[in-house]
Amino acid sequence: MQTPDTIQTAVKDTSPAMFALLEELVRVQSSSYNKAGVDQVARLITAAFGPENITFETVQQASAGNHLIVRTPAARTAKRQVLLVGHMDTVFPIDTDFNWYKEDAAHCYGPGVADMKGGLVAGIFALKTLAAMGLLESIPLTFIFNSDEEVGSGTSRGLIRTEALKSAFAFVLECGGPDEEIVTARKGNIAVSLEVKGQAGHAAFAGPDKGSAILEMALKTIAFEALNDHARDITVNVGLVNGGIGSNTVAENAAAKIDFRFAACDDHKTLEERIGVLATRCTVPNTSAVYKITSTRPPMPACTANTELYEEIAATAARMGFAVASEHRQGVSDANLIAAENVPVVDGLGPVGAQDHSTDEYIVKETLPRRAALIAASILSCWKKYGE
Repeated sequence: MQTPDTIQTAVKDTSPAMFALLEELVRVQSSSYNKAGVDQVARLITAAFGPENITFETVQQASAGNHLIVRTPAARTAKRQVLLVGHMDTVFPIDTDFNWYKEDAAHCYGPGVADMKGGLVAGIFALKTLAAMGLLESIPLTFIFNSDEEVGSGTSRGLIRTEALKSAFAFVLECGGPDEEIVTARKGNIAVSLEVKGQAGHAAFAGPDKGSAILEMALKTIAFEALNDHARDITVNVGLVNGGIGSNTVAENAAAKIDFRFAACDDHKTLEERIGVLATRCTVPNTSAVYKITSTRPPMPACTANTELYEEIAATAARMGFAVASEHRQGVSDANLIAAENVPVVDGLGPVGAQDHSTDEYIVKETLPRRAALIAASILSCWKKYGE
């Protein structure tokens, strides 16, 4: 019988290869809009699995990167499976100067090292460890590597939700929190693009019916910001506004991008209704407005199923000699999509990291093999509890 200790020892022996793969992945520029780069990451992942008896399926995309699906032999016929999910894309644009990788004694740095190539590496080596122990073939497991999480998972959300419906439970491998937190709940989000059209004119001759798109956008900004309700855990942010061509011209156009976050499922529909009213109702003369919801994810509410899954993982960690904690994280991930299918799911199983989406992004080195071992051991313990 394999124990958490033997799994830890086996993973530790692969640490040099683990960090070598991490560097290789991070050095590939894989912006969500860089299809060639994301596809290169998928090829490196395929090569990293080596001779393990698994199958690879590529889900072709015309403009975005392809999605990669890895399945164990048992997953081909099983009615229930383990689901792992991680994304290959990063937020950094193709022409970014943040295109390097480095390490010091305690940390690894680079674009996507925490969000979430470190998690991909931890998941890959968790499976490689189970394969080396002769355990992988008996566990029905599907691992989705998707290409577009950072831009809303538009082409992969259907795939994720379909595989979730087959799953006894799911692990998402975003980075862990600074105190070894594992994510058991997340807010949902709505991203909105808003455009206001007015009537251009010379500022010197503007009258009471001045059709200023900027003025209308200013009123809408105030109205949207008024939807903030911290008692209900609703946050709204008008984060980008532009318009007009000069101070002596009445602005004909204005545009904004707005972010909405919410914790309760019922608030999703309510917010969408309010967005529709506030976005299209104009009070400034000679103005009109249109909006588009550019991405949305349902919340991942705190629930008994997620808590029980987390508690099994926490017990596994304790047997391995370290402690984890539960976290309700503000941002969204693909775990939100899985939660919407009422499948037990936890997130943040990747290595501990921080400062993601910035040039200071890092992971804590010692947590990469530790989290790989925890993922491997938790697949075994959770499958025994939920799947067998």
